Amino acid sequence: MPSAAWPAVELALCALMTGATALLLCDYRRHRRDGLHPRSALQAAITDSVPALVRRLTAHEIALATSFLRWVLRRGPHGVRRADRPIPYASGQSATLYGLLFVCAVETVALACLIPWPVVHAATLVLDVWGCYFLLALHASCVVRPHVIGADGSLRLRYGALLDVRIPAGRIASVHLDRRCPTGGPAAVDESGATVLSVAGLTTVTVELTEPVRYVRVLGKPAEACAFRFYADDPASAVAALRASGSRGSS
Repeated sequence: MPSAAWPAVELALCALMTGATALLLCDYRRHRRDGLHPRSALQAAITDSVPALVRRLTAHEIALATSFLRWVLRRGPHGVRRADRPIPYASGQSATLYGLLFVCAVETVALACLIPWPVVHAATLVLDVWGCYFLLALHASCVVRPHVIGADGSLRLRYGALLDVRIPAGRIASVHLDRRCPTGGPAAVDESGATVLSVAGLTTVTVELTEPVRYVRVLGKPAEACAFRFYADDPASAVAALRASGSRGSS
């Protein structure tokens, strides 16, 4: 970019940031005048001013960062209380993610040596380093955010920071081992109408429900399902724990 154009670009960015900040402050003051608490007013102002997709992406990046820190500091699983039972699933995809991480690291070094243009070199380096971090953070979020069987027999199905489905104990009709290799991405719906939470293209447990459970898919679209197929590192113990929790809840 010509040096003479930099002042214009900087001025445009400053004007954009100033306008967005002013709009956020106006919304905040309006909600405060309506009687909202400061924190609630700030949340409402952000909801009014920031598009939903941007909010979801920002929340996802924050969840990835906190999960990565929890994994590095060995803080233990997230959202698991004393009487709950975690159901790990991350080891099923460890080899794939670490293989992708190795490829990304090789690509980062190769492009850093091959690209001669400074601006393109810097942009590519930032994207490659972020890609390596994203793979590590995704794996970390899956490790520290396992599925959870609650003390009351409820089931919480997760896939890292991308998906979180809560199933009350009273809606679980049956649970059984069911090894399948479905197609599709996270929270995809198979041909029978069941929601699939596969890991490395595999599910091992199927939960049938008495009535549909609503949840939010990865990109924010609402959905519902009467059955869930998910992966567990030790499916037999997961099924046994769910059945035992259901027996305690019914008694």
